[in-house]
Amino acid sequence: MKKSSMSRKLKRTLVRILVALGLFLAVFITDKVIAGGLAGVFSGPAAWVFPFCLYLVIYLIIGYDVLWKAIRNILHGQVFDENFLMCVATLGAFALAIYRGVTGQEIEGFDEACAVLLFYQVGEWFQSYATGKSRKSIAGLMDIRPDYANLVREDGSCARVDPSEVKVGDIILINPGEKIPLDGVIVKGSSALDTKALTGESLPRDVEEGGEVISGCVNLTSQLEVRVSKEFYDSTVSKILELVENASEQKSKAENFITKFAKYYTPIVCGVALLLAVIPGLITMDWSTWVYRALSFLVVSCPCALVISIPLSFFAGIGAASRYGILVKGSNYLEKFNQANIFVFDKTGTLTKGNFAVVGISPADGQSAEEVLRLAAIAEHDSNHPIAKSIVSRYGKEVEGGYTLTNVAGAGVVAQKGGDIICCGNEKLMAQNGIGYVKETGLGTVVYVAKNGRFVGSLLVADEIKPETKQVVGALNDMGCKTFMLTGDNEAIAQNVAQEAGLTGYKASLLPQNKVEEVEGMLAQKRQGDVLCFVGDGINDAPVLMRSDVGIAMGGVGSDAAIEASDIVLMKDDLKGIPLAKRIARKTMAIVLENIVFSIVVKVVILILSAFGIANMWLAVFGDVGVAVLAILNAMRVNSKYEERGGTSPAGR
Repeated sequence: MKKSSMSRKLKRTLVRILVALGLFLAVFITDKVIAGGLAGVFSGPAAWVFPFCLYLVIYLIIGYDVLWKAIRNILHGQVFDENFLMCVATLGAFALAIYRGVTGQEIEGFDEACAVLLFYQVGEWFQSYATGKSRKSIAGLMDIRPDYANLVREDGSCARVDPSEVKVGDIILINPGEKIPLDGVIVKGSSALDTKALTGESLPRDVEEGGEVISGCVNLTSQLEVRVSKEFYDSTVSKILELVENASEQKSKAENFITKFAKYYTPIVCGVALLLAVIPGLITMDWSTWVYRALSFLVVSCPCALVISIPLSFFAGIGAASRYGILVKGSNYLEKFNQANIFVFDKTGTLTKGNFAVVGISPADGQSAEEVLRLAAIAEHDSNHPIAKSIVSRYGKEVEGGYTLTNVAGAGVVAQKGGDIICCGNEKLMAQNGIGYVKETGLGTVVYVAKNGRFVGSLLVADEIKPETKQVVGALNDMGCKTFMLTGDNEAIAQNVAQEAGLTGYKASLLPQNKVEEVEGMLAQKRQGDVLCFVGDGINDAPVLMRSDVGIAMGGVGSDAAIEASDIVLMKDDLKGIPLAKRIARKTMAIVLENIVFSIVVKVVILILSAFGIANMWLAVFGDVGVAVLAILNAMRVNSKYEERGGTSPAGR
């Protein structure tokens, strides 16, 4: 469905409704206004023929598909559904009107039968429109599917192939404007990537040689050559599409209840309607009156409002979340997440950035911070260790070459050039070389630097807390939730992060299996009605994500295992998606409850009025179609705009 217009099917249905409505109003007004009505064209027992023919044309225009569905379902053994109820009620009204005409009574029923089907189709159109509106948000994610890959052959030529034909290690060419078909590493070129289809982030992301790229992004500026690291079935785009396609299969308790409810409810009301027609009819012999009441009873008893609006509300909620880069794998998880009140976070990559940075430089007397950093960069520039990379990155200049680098296991690096010797490492390295140093007491990893046996200074390297962490934890605390952190880091670092973030509690120095034990302990001790949600990003978090009531994975940098084990995926890698998803889930469940209560109360009242003859077929139409339309319009409120506290915006905006 295009963003600017409705689908062709919806347009055709709307045209059919408008044509039928125009004919209905013309015939109805003519029948009610002219003297004698349409029945006055003929006299006697044949008076019903002319209005019957006119209304039958309208009936077939607006209801041929309902009749066909009812017949097809009956042939497949699925008798009792809303199509069956509509057909029985409307065809019964036609038959009753013919009976009245033949017996010389006032002809009533043709107009009401057409009105029932007409307004039923209006309700169905609103449902399709609302579903399509919600589907737009999810369809935006479906647009990330790549159509082809430009495979670079051994002879240097390039061939356009299906992404599934590309193997790990192959080189693919991505031109400006093309989607990246497979995950990989850039071997040549630099460019800017449009990632909003995956993450919702509107700003382009710059990439260069050696950087990783994920499928589904769009290459914006320059040509790239990428070495494929994952086959298509295992790529990011494939996994996301699978999540989206399977989301509707996971039904909430409310949806399962409505499905079972409709299964038993429909045959019961058919039986009650039959009894309402037969028993009083036998007693009073006024068959016309009681059959009419039974037909009205059937119309209002149709469970469309519940069967349509409840799944639609959840679908709208999932669609609203996806607009903001939040993938919910099913309505049952949305329902559960609304109740989540215990949030347990992993630390590295979740509450913190997951990358080391130099947060402090302490030069010795007579030394400068620049000199400490320069010497450390010389010693560490050839290492792939995250701490070494953070030091070289912080220095940001050309590193002096010509040094012989020697790794000292468990201690650090010794760099030598002529008579100059640089020692860069921990306390053990300083002790081994007999160098006196000033102990650094800050929280993080300390790197001591010495030159020619003299202490120069130290660097403090630490994992930075994400800027949104404190804000998100505060928002959850304000919602009455408890917030905890489980980490493998030491006690001092864990305590510092917990205090800075404002967490309720924490546990440090945990192995992956210890995290599972801690979560299981929390699950065992929680009160009835509590729902525990775990938020993580790494491979070691996958067991905990699966064990918790609701698992949330960071989608952009999160591992495949974590994403597969989770129930909700934050494609932006932004924790602000958690309170936002909570607000969407809360609004969804509130609207679901409103629709259930409103639909049942109105239907019960009109059912009683129909049984006692107080409500006619027109009021029954409102009890069925009117209530359904109002419930659908209410469900559409879920897919409205939400304020993202923190300044981020929905995908594509």
